[in-house]
Amino acid sequence: MLIENYDLEVTTPPCDPGVERFNAIARLVVDISQVLPYLNATWKGAIYDHSAHILTWRMGGRAVTVQPYEIAVSRLEDRQEATQVIERLVGMINRTWERRDEIEPNYQKRERLKALDVYKLLPGTNCKACGQPTCFVFANKLTAGEVEVEQCTPLFTETYQEKREQLLALIQAAA
Repeated sequence: MLIENYDLEVTTPPCDPGVERFNAIARLVVDISQVLPYLNATWKGAIYDHSAHILTWRMGGRAVTVQPYEIAVSRLEDRQEATQVIERLVGMINRTWERRDEIEPNYQKRERLKALDVYKLLPGTNCKACGQPTCFVFANKLTAGEVEVEQCTPLFTETYQEKREQLLALIQAAA
């Protein structure tokens, strides 16, 4: 087991007093930088900077940052959720470390999917079929992992086949 102990700090963002969302930081007693390339290989959409030893990832609309001695998560509902999410992440990291002999480490740095790039490939009709008020809101939520591309039903018609193929390729490259 790589991570056995950590200290958990749960705070509200200092730039937004009174906010109802929390951030959590698990301060680790062991350097976990050696697991980062394995996480990069297994966590879809992770962005890994090998030289800086930092991995960022989106999990259910939350930003996750993993560094040698720290795991940080934002956009948590309360302290109980913070504890649960950190415990889940620690478990995922430990399981990945235990399976490292079965995983090809990935040192490649992917580019994060950008909302404006996604928006340019959407139909641009603001039809609300996806459940969002505009195509740009949908693009933002898609890049944050809060919606699935298939929710844009017009994109999956013959009219938008070329844009759809380009967007799916863009999403795959960022995965």
